[in-house]
This record gives sequence, structure tokens and C-alpha cells, in this order.
Amino acid sequence: MTHIDELARLGTSTWLDDLSRERLDSGNLRELLDTKSIVGVTTNPAIFAAAMSSGTSYDTEIAALKEKSATADEAVYSLAIDDVRNACDIFIEIYEKSGGRDGRVSIEVDPRISADADATLKQARELWTKVNRPNLMIKIPATEGSLPAITEALAEGISVNVTLIFSVERYAHVIAAYKEGIKRAAEAGKDVSTIHSVASFFISRLDTEVDKRLELIGTEEALALRGKAGVANAQRAYALFLKEFKEPGAHLPAGAHPQRPLWASTGVKNPDYPATLYVSELAGPDTVNTMPEKTIDAVLEQGNLHGDALSGSAEQAENVWSQLKAVGIDFDDVFAVLEKEGVDKFVNAWEELLASMTDRLS
Repeated sequence: MTHIDELARLGTSTWLDDLSRERLDSGNLRELLDTKSIVGVTTNPAIFAAAMSSGTSYDTEIAALKEKSATADEAVYSLAIDDVRNACDIFIEIYEKSGGRDGRVSIEVDPRISADADATLKQARELWTKVNRPNLMIKIPATEGSLPAITEALAEGISVNVTLIFSVERYAHVIAAYKEGIKRAAEAGKDVSTIHSVASFFISRLDTEVDKRLELIGTEEALALRGKAGVANAQRAYALFLKEFKEPGAHLPAGAHPQRPLWASTGVKNPDYPATLYVSELAGPDTVNTMPEKTIDAVLEQGNLHGDALSGSAEQAENVWSQLKAVGIDFDDVFAVLEKEGVDKFVNAWEELLASMTDRLS
């Protein structure tokens, strides 16, 4: 029994936030599943950029794509789809045993189209069809422009990982998009028990931005609140999850599943904070934590778990939130900055990857 197993008993599934051809070919991904109790994988443009821009694992396939005169976009998605499909095959047994909750592998739509719902939906359909695995999830950002695509994809039976969520207010819109999509899927006669979704909250990035502002304010009260915004925001989100999916009167079509909260960006950015901060303080029922391997290893080594940290945490979280506002944190501005930075980071990583791939195909 490891600390990751203990986390699972508390209700939190651990997914690896990384994927590469090297992990697949070496057997490392299978080893993580077998020895570290990992039950899913997430990817994003930055992860694929890091994987495909170094090493030799993709050389043979890139050479073949070059012979076919593939464009950089075609090549990148061909490589990514192969990796995701193979990862799905590795996790299929977990998918089946968990009834579809876990064993999931996520691939993200092109971040450059995050403001275009039609283009996002079109690519979500294409990725769903090309990967052609039941345990796939399509990552769609929770931008205003992409919210309609989330509803449409779910209505068509596509499992969706809604990513880049920062505010509880936006999360409410994501929940509404999920409920509308799953309702329409049921009305169309689809088996909604096969459709799963997670809502990915970015944790450490919020602390990084808020801590910077607290240090500029500089008062004793402000400085004492460093490192508290990310956890409090996630706990507030969890309270909304319970209200929308678990309380009496929270209605979903027969056979449909609640959209679980997923804690993303859970590797600490500040070395002064415990490496397991965003794991131990966000452990609880019906959640997913997607971690870089460094954080997984820290949990395995240190644990630091202290039971369910989410149930009953709403009052304390709102108190912290009120204190942060009282010292001068403008959360409307914080969330606007973080969403823009989040999209820009993925766009930049994608464009750098395409430039690198163009060179390798020339």
C-alpha cells in the first residue's frame, strides 16, 4: 500500500501529467501504472513540444512523414495521436475495471483556436475519430469562445476534459455546459454512461500570481496569506461541485456521471512550499489530481496526507478568500491575466513545436 493508494482510498485518482514516445517505447509508462498506481495520463501542447523537440524517439516516423510531404501540423498530430492511442491501450484495463472513471488519456485541441467554437468542435470530432479509443478524453479550454464546443462535443458522445479553469465563476459555466451537453446526449438516445468529463482547475499558477501581488502589497496581513489562494479556490470549487452534483435535487439523466473536479498544475512553483501541498490539501472524494512525475514521487516518499481535506472545507475557504480580497487582491483581474497567460503559453509552445517540426521536415 503506497501513499498514492491511500490517496485513491480518499477518493482522488492520480493521473500523470506527461507523455512521450520515450516513455512508451521504454516501458516506463507501463511501469508507472504497475509500480506507482497511476491510473491516467494528461497531455497538453507544452508537454508534446518538450517530447517532440528533443531526443531521437520520433526520428523514424518523422522521416516517413517527410517522404509523404506532410505539413508540420499534420506531422505533429500524427505523432501525438499515435502516442495517445498507444497510451490508451496501456490503460484500457483500468478504464474497464473503473467503469470509465479512470484509465483515461487526454489530448488537447489546437490552442490557437480557443476563441472559435466551431473550429474547436471540428477538431474535437477529428481527434476523437482518429484516436478511436473509448478511454480517450478531448481537452477543450474553458474560454468563453470554447464553452459551446464543450456542450456540443458532449452531446455527440465525446468525453471531455475541460481545461484552463481558474475561477469558480467560470466553473459554474463549465458545469452548465456539461449538464446541457449530457442532457442533449440522453435526448438523442446515446448511452450517457459511456460519457465522462472532468473539469481541470489550475492550482499553483493562481498562487504564483496572487503571491506576487501580496508581496507588492507588503503588509503583514498580506504576506501571511501567501500560498493560500490556490487551495482555497479549489475548495470553493469543490463546494460548488457538491452543490451541483451531490445534493438532493441535483439532477442528471439516468446513467450519467457527475463531472469530477480535476486539480491540475499541482507541482509547486515556490520551493518554500511542501512538494505535496496541492495533493495533501486537495485530497477527497470524486476528484482527480494530475501530477508531474516529480510530484508523484514526492507523494510516494513523503505522503503528508491527512484524510479528506475537501469535505467540510467551504467555510474556511471562503474565510481565506474574504481575507485575500480585504488586503486588496482583485480576483477579476487575476483570473483574466491567468486565462490569457494560460492560452498564450500553450499557443507559444505549439508554435515553437511547429517551427521545430518544419525544420525537421525540410
